[in-house]
Amino acid sequence: MAINSRNKGARFERLLASKLREYGYDTRRTAQYCGNTGDASDVVGLPYIHIEAKHVERLNIYDAMAQAKRDAEAGGGGALPAVFHKKNNCNILVPLELDSFME
Repeated sequence: MAINSRNKGARFERLLASKLREYGYDTRRTAQYCGNTGDASDVVGLPYIHIEAKHVERLNIYDAMAQAKRDAEAGGGGALPAVFHKKNNCNILVPLELDSFME
């Protein structure tokens, strides 16, 4: 991954954590390298939700959701996988699978 892409993703994760804190949740970006965290979420602190954050112009939503599901299952705890997506100059979207939405 290019450094600029990695930095863009990190900025989005910090922005997302900040936005969720505005809603009253104690959220933060995780350190996801070298096994520093047991949780593979990009942002932690939103109860029962595994967050996969993507800041890209063209998102393959099915690939992103598959990653979120894999990581949520690996983390244990039964968190619902959700993709938080943003593209430049647009609002953040949170697509969920129907079964997860109904839970």
